[in-house]
Amino acid sequence: MVKETAIKLFEHQQIRAEWDDAMQRWYFAIVDVIAVLTGSQNPQVYWRVLKKRLLAEGNETVTNCNAFKMTAPDGKKRLTDVADTEQLLRMIQSIPSPKAEPFKQWLAQVGYERIREIENPELAQERMKQLYEQKGYPKEWIDKRLRGIAIRQNLTDEWQERGISTERDFSILTAEIAKATFGVTPSEHKDFKGLTRNSDNLRDHMTDLELIFTMLGERVTTEISQAEKPDTFTKNRSVARRGGGVAGTARKETEKELGRSIVSKENFLPKRVKGES
Repeated sequence: MVKETAIKLFEHQQIRAEWDDAMQRWYFAIVDVIAVLTGSQNPQVYWRVLKKRLLAEGNETVTNCNAFKMTAPDGKKRLTDVADTEQLLRMIQSIPSPKAEPFKQWLAQVGYERIREIENPELAQERMKQLYEQKGYPKEWIDKRLRGIAIRQNLTDEWQERGISTERDFSILTAEIAKATFGVTPSEHKDFKGLTRNSDNLRDHMTDLELIFTMLGERVTTEISQAEKPDTFTKNRSVARRGGGVAGTARKETEKELGRSIVSKENFLPKRVKGES
C-alpha cells in the first residue's frame, strides 16, 4: 500500500509516519492510531495492555514491532513502536471500538474480493484496470501497463525458480535489466522524470515506448533464463544484463529512426495550478 492509500485510512487525523528506504515501506506510530480509533487519553497504556493480550494469543506478527525515533508532541525525538500497513490493519481488527468498525468492514470486503480474484484472476486484472481508469490514464496505456505486469510476474516467478528470494536481489537484477535497456538505472530514470516521492512507481509514469522496451527486456531475460537455467546469483545477473541488452539495442535503433530519446521526462503527475506551492 502506497503512502497516499495508507494515509487516507486516517484522513484529517495526526498519524506520525516514517518511510524506511531499506524495506521500501511506510511505518506508522501505533499509539497515534490507537488514540484516533479509541479516543483513549493514554494510548501508551492502551497499547501495552493490547500488546500483552495479543502476545498471549500468539499474535507475533503484530507484537513483533519495530521502534523508530519520532517527534513527540513536546518536540523531542523518542523511540516509538511502529507498524507497517499489514501489521496496522491486523492490529485494528483487535481493537473493540466503533471507530474501528469501518476499517474492519473494509478489510472484510477486501478479503472477499481477493478470494474471488484468486478463484478468477481476470477479476484482479479488471480491478487494476478500473484503478488506472479512475486515475485518468488512457486506455491504450492501461493495456500496455497490464501486459507489462503479467510479463514482470512471469520474470519474478522464473527468478524464484532459480533461487532468487530477497527483495534486494530482485532489485539488483531489475536494475541490471533497466540499465541495459535504457542506459540509466531506475533511480536515475525517476529523477529524470521528476519523481521525488518514494511512493512514486516509475512504471506508472512511463510512456508507451518506455513500457514496451521494459517489457521486451524483461521478457527476453525470462526466455534466456528458462533456456539456460542459471543456478547462481552471478549467472542470473549476467542473464539480466543480456536480456536488457537486447532491448537496449532495439531502443537505440528506434531512437535513430525517431531522432529523439526514448527515455522521456513525461510523467502522469497531477498538473500544478499556477501559483500553487
